[in-house]
Amino acid sequence: MTATAAETTPAATAPAPADRGPFRSLRVHNFRLYASANLVSLTGTWMQRIGQDWLVLQLSGDSGVALGVTTALQFGPTLLLGMYGGVLADRYDKRRLLVATQVLMGLLAVVLGVLVATGGVALWHVFLLAAGLGSVSAIDAPVRQVFVSEMVGGDLLPNAVGLNSTIFNGARLVGPSLAGLLIGASGGDTAPAFFVNAASFAFTIGALLLMRPGELDRSTPVARGRGQLRAGLAYTWAHPDLVLAMVLAFVIGTFGFNYQVTIALMAREVFDLGAEAFGLLSTAFAIGSLTGAFLSTRRSVRPRQRFLVGSAVVFGLLTIACGLAPGYAAFAVLLVPAGAAALVFSVANNSFVQLGTDPQVRGRVMALYFTCFMGGTPLGAPLIGWVSEHLGAPWGLILGGLVVVLAALAAGLVLARRRVPARS
Repeated sequence: MTATAAETTPAATAPAPADRGPFRSLRVHNFRLYASANLVSLTGTWMQRIGQDWLVLQLSGDSGVALGVTTALQFGPTLLLGMYGGVLADRYDKRRLLVATQVLMGLLAVVLGVLVATGGVALWHVFLLAAGLGSVSAIDAPVRQVFVSEMVGGDLLPNAVGLNSTIFNGARLVGPSLAGLLIGASGGDTAPAFFVNAASFAFTIGALLLMRPGELDRSTPVARGRGQLRAGLAYTWAHPDLVLAMVLAFVIGTFGFNYQVTIALMAREVFDLGAEAFGLLSTAFAIGSLTGAFLSTRRSVRPRQRFLVGSAVVFGLLTIACGLAPGYAAFAVLLVPAGAAALVFSVANNSFVQLGTDPQVRGRVMALYFTCFMGGTPLGAPLIGWVSEHLGAPWGLILGGLVVVLAALAAGLVLARRRVPARS
């Protein structure tokens, strides 16, 4: 990586050079605050996701297309606003931006909870609020990712990204089960899940306000100017290693990361089970994801390009295997390695992009990365939902996994022929 791409952690907070433990980033005060609050907040977020999916199925009569549309509306704004979020991350104080996004997302959760609790909710309400949440998240995601490097510096970034994903998936492990139990105990009422999520944002807001600004490893803010979005695109295009990462992110984000849709449909249509079983299946996927993320915390250097290709192939094959599972138990078991493979790829690709990007343009490049990773969901989620509804839920997994495998093999072939050099 370039000299500017790897910012050093402030000496007052950096661990000893020999420290390669999986929790070494937690020695940094600001990251420790952020990580602990994030675990609570993300648990609430996963509870809302499960509640929202179940609510859509209730309101639409188990429509896979409606579920896919909701997912598309939640991630679609990334296409329009994601790059703008990256520009904001490069221009302004990231901590203050995150406080604003957390407040807005908490308010949207309150509105949905009130609509459900009062019995006035309709499917279009869920669509509208999903789009609103997606719009705020489109700004939040690139700012959040770049803020991790600002808290810990470049030397600890691979570990911090892995820990952040471990926390995310730890929440995914707990959140769906809590949501399923809460919805089941409430007689199918999803409102409590939304209210819990709304309250959870207070933890992240509090952590952000309690941080020590002087210990943040800030890059020089980019002044307002014309053509900054184009500059971010041009920077990425000029580096073939980043282009490879973006292409893989788009294909896997579009056709592979649709488990939010496929698990729900498998639970209701194939296995004819309720919210508790749906939550347990999501938890099985989360166990694998948590394992994969934790394994990734051991990484201390930028991943190789062939590792990205290989992990993408493995994930695609496991997705196909999930679609071919003969029963509920087999499906639940296969979700564990599938979740692990998904996170091994995701964490490696995230670290690969961040560690190969100069700090002054990192916000825009990470915004493009998330536009590729999440922006394909508006296409992939309804398509996978349509396939699952008309051909059967297993085919949503089989065809999605097949596309991932073919795309990764094609990327590997191009890499082998061109020998794209990884920048050091």
